[in-house]
Amino acid sequence: MGEERPLRRRQLTAVQLIPNLLTLGSLCAGLTAIRFAAGEAIGTAVALIVVAAVLDALDGRVARYLDSETPMGAELDSLADFLSFGVAPGFVIAFWLNDGLSGFGLVWAATMIYAICCALRLARFNIGSRIPQPDGKPVYFQGIPSPAGALVALMPVYAARMEPWGFDLHPVAVSAWLVLVGGLMISRIPTMSLKSVTVYADQSTFILVAVMAVAAALVILTWTTLFVLGALYLGTVALSWRAARRGGGPR
Repeated sequence: MGEERPLRRRQLTAVQLIPNLLTLGSLCAGLTAIRFAAGEAIGTAVALIVVAAVLDALDGRVARYLDSETPMGAELDSLADFLSFGVAPGFVIAFWLNDGLSGFGLVWAATMIYAICCALRLARFNIGSRIPQPDGKPVYFQGIPSPAGALVALMPVYAARMEPWGFDLHPVAVSAWLVLVGGLMISRIPTMSLKSVTVYADQSTFILVAVMAVAAALVILTWTTLFVLGALYLGTVALSWRAARRGGGPR
């Protein structure tokens, strides 16, 4: 038998480590959100989860741009997603309703169900991402992705703090909402992927203006804007379901 040759180790530049740093930043934001939620700084906790979602949206795209996609990066991304979008939102809801450390209450049970659904959603996505997708077909996710699920799950918090017409929901209703969002994450309902969204080049200016307008609205009317964005996203689920029936498969 011939002598075994050692495996060649892949080399990465310092710049190619940026995607993993973004992923770790998302993880730290989710972990810090739990810390602020425990201190009843709910607004800061929600803001950190939004930051985590932005970083999560960036890390994969930056990795593809820098050609630095690695199996470790993919696994790290899932672990960060589970903490930031599966665990942190539930803790924010539980501490917001003062049920975080009060024993095995209804809200805490809903929090655990939501976290379990998020873990199952991520596990299914990891398996599906290893299956090659047919070229030329729109890309749909199967169920609500975990970052979107986290932002939708927090809609009761937005509703309670909307300016100037905020209203509180009963803990039973909030618990049911958490379970519903968890169910949507593990459902087989096709949901829109940004990879399948295209715009005409001559319309890009209007898109940029719209994005800046949303950013301004987030600063001026934070909670109302977050609630409206969550409602609009839920509205796209029905549209995605109709479009997916005409062609393209969820994953």
